[in-house]
Amino acid sequence: MKGQVWKFGEDIDTDAIIPARYLNTSDPAELAKHVMEDADPSFPSKVKKGDMIVALKNFGCGSSREHAPIAIKEAGISCVIAHSFARIFYRNSINIGLPILESPEAAEKIKEGDEVSVELDSGTINNLTTGETYQAAPFPPFMREIMDKGGLIPYVQWRIQKEMR
Repeated sequence: MKGQVWKFGEDIDTDAIIPARYLNTSDPAELAKHVMEDADPSFPSKVKKGDMIVALKNFGCGSSREHAPIAIKEAGISCVIAHSFARIFYRNSINIGLPILESPEAAEKIKEGDEVSVELDSGTINNLTTGETYQAAPFPPFMREIMDKGGLIPYVQWRIQKEMR
């Protein structure tokens, strides 16, 4: 995957990702209209399909709402790269099929506007703007399967169908 970077700082909590005032809906398209607007009010109108978010430490801290990774994914973000993620956000992202990578070096060095490519199988992050390459730990095969199927529910449905054949 390849996309333009939107950069955020440390401790971006789930209220900044999708403000609580919009949690009266679970419609992913409606949530995407407000993604990251408390961190950057113009973000929802600027983000394009395939773009990536790069953030510093503790991205996704705060409440355990799964609306946060859903809003990010529905907005077209192809991958989130951060120094570190809050554990519940990390798991929620896997469960809904949002690719995320932890790479302190990439999080520090990549700048907003850079073009980045990501190879999830190897965990390789290439900054196409600067020519630098960074490494993140690749996901184990079973977690890659969950993300490749679009999340935990589609993965379980696929496994059931596969076993019934």
